[in-house]
Amino acid sequence: MLAHQLDGAVWKKGSRSNGSGGSNCVEVAFLDKEIAVRDSKDQAGPALMFTLAEWTAFVDSAKDGEFDINS
Repeated sequence: MLAHQLDGAVWKKGSRSNGSGGSNCVEVAFLDKEIAVRDSKDQAGPALMFTLAEWTAFVDSAKDGEFDINS
């Protein structure tokens, strides 16, 4: 989905983001029926769209350490 299609979305950056220009962060917007994710350095670029079930599965997997590179 393109940025102009998400006008009015409230974007949130992770609480552990340090806000520096070189950081690798994403921003998330919770919409009526979907969750949008975009690159914080390319706010005019595209956003990935996920259903609530997909987003929940991703967050649960991250909390469980499934994506840890040291595992």
